[in-house]
Amino acid sequence: MSEVPRSAGRRKGRRKLRRERDPDRLLARQVRAAERAQRRKTLWDDARNLPNLLTFFRILLIPLVLVLLERGTPENCFWAAIAYAAAAITDMLDGWLARRQGLVSVLGKFLDPLADKLIVASTLVWLVAMGRVPTWMVVLLLGREITITALRGIASTEGLVIAAGEGGKLKTALQMVGIICLVIGFPYRLHLGVYDFGVVDFVHVGRMLVLLSLVFSITSAASYLGLFAEAIDAKNRRGTA
Repeated sequence: MSEVPRSAGRRKGRRKLRRERDPDRLLARQVRAAERAQRRKTLWDDARNLPNLLTFFRILLIPLVLVLLERGTPENCFWAAIAYAAAAITDMLDGWLARRQGLVSVLGKFLDPLADKLIVASTLVWLVAMGRVPTWMVVLLLGREITITALRGIASTEGLVIAAGEGGKLKTALQMVGIICLVIGFPYRLHLGVYDFGVVDFVHVGRMLVLLSLVFSITSAASYLGLFAEAIDAKNRRGTA
């Protein structure tokens, strides 16, 4: 009864030894280990490059903006607007640096749009609770962003790249300035150069700009949907040709 287990163990040991001595298997294991090590190194290096550090900084500004808004005094809202403006500047700066320095990375492609969506969504939701922007406006804006993000994900899986149009860029600019005005949230006397605008209610200005951004959001989304449908049709025609 004791011979069978020992024989089976010896056969198993010989098979294991042959596998370990197989040069192809050994080379494949070494290649996989090197690829895993390279991925870890690359991800860590990507996390430390300047564009991605700016993106991390933008994410860290989100709780600061919300805390200052929660305090709600004119001074706190002013500094919240400064923090939001700093986040908007880093949004433009990190992409420019990544392209200029050749530091475009997978991590950056993931973090950059995520940071943008987080700061816009969280700030708008907070402003709804403060009564500075209507709920329906925020629902439409966030619904548009979710829809376009989902479409971009589908386009990516299909190997399609659809560039943002001018309407989308104008929407982003109007939305950014509008949110900053809403964050300021109090009337101020505005004097620019030689012209005195008098007392300006920044909540009303912010609502108007966000409403305009909503119009461009809807039109740019319709344009993106059209381009997406055309790209899918073109791909299908190539596949059947």
